[in-house]
Amino acid sequence: MAVIFKDVGILSTIRVTLIMAVSSTMISSALGIFFALLLEQCRFPGKKIIIRINRTLLGVPPVVVGLAVYMLLMRKGPLGSLSLLFTIRGMIIAQCIIITPIITSIVYTYAVKAAPAVRIFAVTMGADKAQTRILLMKEMKNEIYFAIVTGFGRSISEVGSVMLVGGNIKDRTRTMTTAISMLKSEGIFTEGLILGVLLLIFAFILQWAAECFQKREINDENY
Repeated sequence: MAVIFKDVGILSTIRVTLIMAVSSTMISSALGIFFALLLEQCRFPGKKIIIRINRTLLGVPPVVVGLAVYMLLMRKGPLGSLSLLFTIRGMIIAQCIIITPIITSIVYTYAVKAAPAVRIFAVTMGADKAQTRILLMKEMKNEIYFAIVTGFGRSISEVGSVMLVGGNIKDRTRTMTTAISMLKSEGIFTEGLILGVLLLIFAFILQWAAECFQKREINDENY
């Protein structure tokens, strides 16, 4: 088993997985929250179409996103000169395209429900637009947390797009999910299951840490 894990490159695999998942979740969260609040606040022609497009992207197969990003980043592609194919950065780009619509949709759905009451309260308190946005985000922090956790769960469990864009290169772009897929194809099921358990443990630890931070913040406010 130790020899097999050495061949997989377990430590570098864990490192690549965490870098990709955390980075793509942070970027997607910033973009998703910004787009969601912008869509909720602004009124413009074609807004409904944009919302429908975003919801349609929720159902796009990740392998299709991976193929599209691969074509963009390949040597003869529009962004081939950036040399991002088969790199962690390229994988992060693919993940952001998958995760951002998810976070945008979740936050927008809650914002539409919460924003009217928050704006009425903000007007009575004499708050300006910036203060109203901050107040809205505070009121929606539980929903935003849920959206971020959902995005992280999608990122850390992704296989198709990561395999296409990253190439599953040992010590460079191999993630825990692509390693599990590789072990399964080789008939090494026990080690694949162990990696799967490790993946669940990492996801649990990170989400537990986020929940503890959230509870601590609530306790500080109550205090």
